This record gives sequence, structure tokens and C-alpha cells, in this order.
Amino acid sequence: MNKGDLVNAIASKAGFTIKDADEAYKAFVSSVLEALKKGDDVTLAGFGTFKVKKRAARNGINPQTKEVIKIPAAKVPSFKFGKSFKDELSK
Repeated sequence: MNKGDLVNAIASKAGFTIKDADEAYKAFVSSVLEALKKGDDVTLAGFGTFKVKKRAARNGINPQTKEVIKIPAAKVPSFKFGKSFKDELSK
């Protein structure tokens, strides 16, 4: 499923127009991103939790030259599915 398929599914299940479903999708993504940028977690009961994790600086190796390179510290998004979502999937 890609974004277009998801928007069509939202429109169909919620009785929205495709345009309204696309706006809802964009609003959701924007709201989650905004909260994560502020340092907040986004927890959706029955679905999961979006978080920002800090990845420490580390050394890596350039596979072409075998030269050691420094990889800077970074903030990376993560998502952990909720227990009820995982349980529903395994049925």
C-alpha cells in the first residue's frame, strides 16, 4: 500500500472525498512531525508510539576506500507498535 492507496482507503472507510482524505493524511503527518520536533512523543492508543531517538556519534568505514570516517550524532524517528495492534495482526 502506498500513500495514494491509503488516502483512497481512508476516503472509502470514513465517507470522505479523496481530497478531504488527503488533507486529513497531510494534517496527521504534519501534526506528528511538529510534536516530534518539539521533543514530544505521540502515543496513539491501540496503534503505537512515535518517538525521537538520539543516535550517538560513531566511526564507520567507507566500503570503497576502507577509510575510517566519523558519523555524526543524529536524531532519528522511531515507531513502536502497541501490544493490541500486534495481537490483532497475529490472529
